[in-house]
Amino acid sequence: MEITLKAPLDMHLHLRDGDMLRLTAPLSAAHFAGAVVMPNLVPPVKGIASLGAYAERVRTAIEEVDGNCAFAHYMTLFFRPYSEEELAAARETEVFFGIKLYPAGVTTNSAGGLVDWSAAEPTLKCMEELGIPLLVHGESHGFVMDREAEFLPIYRRLAEHYPKLSICMEHITTAGALRLLEEHENLCATITLHHLLLTLDDVVGGSMRPHLFCKPIAKREEDREALLEAALSGNPRVMFGSDSAPHPREAKECCGCAAGVFTAPIALPCLAALFAKHDALGRLQAFVSDNACRRYGLTPPQKEITLRDEPMHVPASYRGYGQTVVPLYAGEEIPWRVVKDR
Repeated sequence: MEITLKAPLDMHLHLRDGDMLRLTAPLSAAHFAGAVVMPNLVPPVKGIASLGAYAERVRTAIEEVDGNCAFAHYMTLFFRPYSEEELAAARETEVFFGIKLYPAGVTTNSAGGLVDWSAAEPTLKCMEELGIPLLVHGESHGFVMDREAEFLPIYRRLAEHYPKLSICMEHITTAGALRLLEEHENLCATITLHHLLLTLDDVVGGSMRPHLFCKPIAKREEDREALLEAALSGNPRVMFGSDSAPHPREAKECCGCAAGVFTAPIALPCLAALFAKHDALGRLQAFVSDNACRRYGLTPPQKEITLRDEPMHVPASYRGYGQTVVPLYAGEEIPWRVVKDR
């Protein structure tokens, strides 16, 4: 069995910077036509100059491995109070996609995130007027299993107060988030591979598995099933966003384990296997590209990826430039592989 995907997109991707960027960017570019690149670097990407400089580093990292690779890097700014002039200038930047909002301290490199929602209102209003998408890491600082649920009223208020603002609920993990999604036309959501596959029991039900630990954490089986149903059904409001988040091996296998699951090199084979298992392979194109293109008016580079139900051995790690990153299913065999890209 085979499937050819046209212009697959990753609508939520972490590439990091420096040597880690040099290792990870080509791995995503090999299988995807484009990706929405997150801005939570150290320091975060908070201005047009730093946005352009980071985009250039991404491009250089990819071209260093494949100078002919077709890959659109849709860049994001870290949310802060922006003036109308700054936002208008950003919108004219070729690589700019939207603005990512992190509540302060909820995840990796988010200490400089939003604290005062009232201070955000002028920027949000201006984004609405200019048609700039808002991408949100939607978690509170409450009990870890309840953080997404506690944030849902904020999503509702944003959707109602800014009805023309396109709001993406990033990497949703609960059935409750899917129910909210249906209430407002200006809400959409990304869903990760690991949240389609894992529950919290997989992470800590036996011994702690640090390479499966992420934020937001995997939830209950009923939540995983709801996410899977939404993805398999072709729901036009949900899109694939890997939230592939590389960390050096030593930052995962230690006390104070860093949050993030690295899935970029195996995302499409795993999705193909999952959709085929549920007789929904024909809907994978919508999940990994068409829904996002319609939602945002994207025209990604022409790129086709053919996958086949042949086993693939996942490397124990990906190494390069002094970095070592352990992927999901490290050292294991998965049932599908990429057989052609062009």
